[in-house]
Amino acid sequence: MKRRALLFILALAGSVFAQQAPVPQISFRSVPDFLKLPADLYLGEAAGVAVNSKGDVFVFSRGSTTGPAYGASAAQLLEFNSSGKFLREIGHNLYAWSFAHAVKVDREDNIWVADKGSDMVVKFNPEGRVVMVFGRKLEASDEGTEPLKHPKPPLPPVDGLFRQVTDVAWDAAGNTYISDGYVNSRIAKVDKDGNWLKSWGEPGDKPGQFNTPHSIAVDANGNVYVADRGNRRIQVFDGAGKFLRQIVIDVPVDANARAAIGKKPELPIAGNQAMAPGAPWAICITPAPNQVLYSSDGFPGRIYKLDLEGKVLGMLGETGKQLKQFGWIHEIACPSENLLFVSELLNWRVQKLILEPIH
Repeated sequence: MKRRALLFILALAGSVFAQQAPVPQISFRSVPDFLKLPADLYLGEAAGVAVNSKGDVFVFSRGSTTGPAYGASAAQLLEFNSSGKFLREIGHNLYAWSFAHAVKVDREDNIWVADKGSDMVVKFNPEGRVVMVFGRKLEASDEGTEPLKHPKPPLPPVDGLFRQVTDVAWDAAGNTYISDGYVNSRIAKVDKDGNWLKSWGEPGDKPGQFNTPHSIAVDANGNVYVADRGNRRIQVFDGAGKFLRQIVIDVPVDANARAAIGKKPELPIAGNQAMAPGAPWAICITPAPNQVLYSSDGFPGRIYKLDLEGKVLGMLGETGKQLKQFGWIHEIACPSENLLFVSELLNWRVQKLILEPIH
């Protein structure tokens, strides 16, 4: 226990120390009207975005909303080609569709989605057929079926089931890591055949504990990066769940920075840190060999570029509704170091960003 506490202190000290130098602004542009939607198709909140090996773009949107005003189903998976032309909808009226959260594409171009409302993760093959499902939604016929409650102390997690799941990622061996999520606050690991291997984590703010693990990524060495949003940090583990270090993004905020919605947060924020500057809403790691980490926050609405040790190399963006501004980036796809796709909740859109290299 003493050793874990020492690791925690050293990791915190190292990450903050590395960020004392001024952080350069990254020049970039946003491609206007990138997604070409058919006349009768609209995005809702763009919860997720991913890119496959051909450059096709997948958007997991809280569109196609059906049901009552409260508790409606809101999830739709759309595919576009590399120039933004609409290709198809995948999984129309799928049983797992409830409330869209994240979409990812693995190295074999399989498409994976995490649906927060149904507590399910679904794997589609490149043709768009369901090949594997994880978790189980509440049965419509059950008496008293309703949204998940948040009892305190929390109920113990159950292997194979999720409570408001958020994201997925993979290592080179094909193991899947699932961030689970708003209620369970843990990471699950399953093998390439779908067999449940283990899970780690619990609610809290100590090393290996989480306050909403919201996004997840894996580097080329198999290290697992978890966006621990409510604790305003990225925790890094090995593939077995051993805590390695944490990354804290601590960059000064312009006094004129605006909140995307609601009142500007008063700093420092007590309790849940989700709206604190640097709190990671979405993370993404670029392909090998020269990998970098991107992370976005809800306030002041910036994207940060970091090395894998946690040093902030540059940043871009601000809150707003125009191109090059952001309203709660919920997922980032980073097929290369200088090409990003970002999905926004509040602006109902996906932006394609082209970054200038940092010199």
